[in-house]
Amino acid sequence: MLRPMIQKTIRTFCLIAFLLATNFALAQTEFSGEMFDSQKGSNGKIYFAKDKVRFESTNKDPRSGGVVIMNLTTQTTTVLMNQQHMYMELSQQMASQRTAYNFFRTGDVEAACSDWMQLPQNKGGSCHKIGSETVNGRSTVKYEGTNAKGETGDVWLDPKLRFPVKWEGKNGSWELRNIQEGTQPASLFEIPADYKKFDMPNMGGMMQRPQ
Repeated sequence: MLRPMIQKTIRTFCLIAFLLATNFALAQTEFSGEMFDSQKGSNGKIYFAKDKVRFESTNKDPRSGGVVIMNLTTQTTTVLMNQQHMYMELSQQMASQRTAYNFFRTGDVEAACSDWMQLPQNKGGSCHKIGSETVNGRSTVKYEGTNAKGETGDVWLDPKLRFPVKWEGKNGSWELRNIQEGTQPASLFEIPADYKKFDMPNMGGMMQRPQ
């Protein structure tokens, strides 16, 4: 029973992480916020430090709950399974996503198309800047991008956070609300002392691309 629950948790969060990582720019201002799915409402929280990001589920279903912590400097990902008091490190499984890790660390909010086009999945696609828009009271710059498969998505970048606060595409529509700027506690990005490491074989294939 443990394996299906872990797979669902990892796929859910890595989809979110993948969507963010294939967008724009490392945040320069630390912040926290609530992540909203346009269809399901509140789905989780995000905490962003200078080189780390934490995705935290608010789903009450224990089969899809948990936490994912990405370290953008070491290019590692850790999944915390709170119900089991266990954690899993995904550094090797996520090696193929290193371009995405690096993409967090680059970018110009006013000229983000060059970064979009550098991603392998967007080769042969297109990107153009739409213009300035306000999202939940924050000034943003809107972009429309099309990947190599012809799938189109829109992203709204916050120039102050240097981070997407809204994005729409094939995999869903999300936005950040109740954004609070400020230094994030280091403890948010650490593995709890009483958690035990969990290793599960054959994770590499599962992590190639969230479905």
